[in-house]
Amino acid sequence: MGITYIRGQVKGAKGKQADVKFLIDSGATYSVLPKRIWQAIGLKPKRQMTFTLADGTTIDRQVSEAHIKLPEGEAHTPVILGEENDQALLGVVTLEILGLVFNPFERTLQPMRMLLCLHRIQFDKGCRHKDKDRQPRP
Repeated sequence: MGITYIRGQVKGAKGKQADVKFLIDSGATYSVLPKRIWQAIGLKPKRQMTFTLADGTTIDRQVSEAHIKLPEGEAHTPVILGEENDQALLGVVTLEILGLVFNPFERTLQPMRMLLCLHRIQFDKGCRHKDKDRQPRP
């Protein structure tokens, strides 16, 4: 298994920002910011969640939100507020928000194939144009 890092920036709600070297972790749900980083940009806990580690143990961590900027794009995303020795991780929720997917063979981030599914209701020709008068066709 290869290890892939990417450099980016994170920004808190009040505009403070920091440079971060993220480990791309396609097995992590949320991204993680080490304590020194999230404190430097002024993040505050919004909720606590329980996470399961690879060995099956569980830990409780605080979660907040940050703006993450990578060479491939930028977005607002949930982040786990890590502890002192935690590694900065880029998780799949952040990647999906950015429309990216990790290619493990080339060890690169690539644009995700985006799908949009629409459901349309057909109406009889004789229905009126007001929503309350429309009747869906069987």
